[in-house]
Amino acid sequence: IGNLFRLAVVQLHVTKVKADNLSRARGLIKEAAAQGAKLVVLPECFNSPYGTGFFPEYAEKIPGESSQVLSEAAKESQVYLVGGSIPEEDDGGKLYNTCPVFGPDGSLLLKHRKIHLFDIDVPGKIRFQESETLSPGSNLSVFDTPYCRVGVGICYDIRFAELAQLYSKKGCQLLVYPGAFNMTTGPAHWELLQRGRAVDNQVYVATASPARDETASYVAWGHSTVVSPWGEVISKAGSEETVVYADIDLQYLANVRQQIPITAQRRSDLYTVNAVQEG
Repeated sequence: IGNLFRLAVVQLHVTKVKADNLSRARGLIKEAAAQGAKLVVLPECFNSPYGTGFFPEYAEKIPGESSQVLSEAAKESQVYLVGGSIPEEDDGGKLYNTCPVFGPDGSLLLKHRKIHLFDIDVPGKIRFQESETLSPGSNLSVFDTPYCRVGVGICYDIRFAELAQLYSKKGCQLLVYPGAFNMTTGPAHWELLQRGRAVDNQVYVATASPARDETASYVAWGHSTVVSPWGEVISKAGSEETVVYADIDLQYLANVRQQIPITAQRRSDLYTVNAVQEG
């Protein structure tokens, strides 16, 4: 496999009708594959409106209806598929915000349960408490493709630099974050955080947001993005439903790491970031 591969990020318009969301996602995955994408990323909460009241109503087991559609879509389009996220219910009745990842043969490679729950309160702007209905995951999530190793986080996970550092340490060259930032945190921090994670760790970073729906109870910022290891925005969506593409160049990544060799220059005698629990 060469040093280049095409990544597609799907910015889906999410409605309250699960079957429609699944069907449109499947169509856009197919479209992305036709454009040469080898890895496709869907948005956070792509099968359900985003909100603590919606999570219990739309929650599913994995395997279940949504993961079955994703498995079939990955297989028919022969792509690696980062399945955004869905509200997942485990056997004990606990709910998680979960990203299932599938291989081109349709197999489930991993599921990343959002580690850091989105509990924020910005007076006069936005208050949101995922922990009202969701439980946090407790595993790091990394998968291998013939192109590169990929680390997975969901939305709020991107604010925690340590997670990205651990993924980088594990050999990831691409970090993917399905995420639904809002109209307060989106303009302030969405691009900044992606560029920060990319340049700190000299990795590609891709984010997939739902398209913006002004009528929804939670209005997503949109602007799904791909950032290079130099911290440069190489692809970016607007607010509407679309698919954005980026060619991931692993030779370029190697050059950046050679030119500014921060990994070799780290002072591990003074500081280190380690995983407490392997996942």
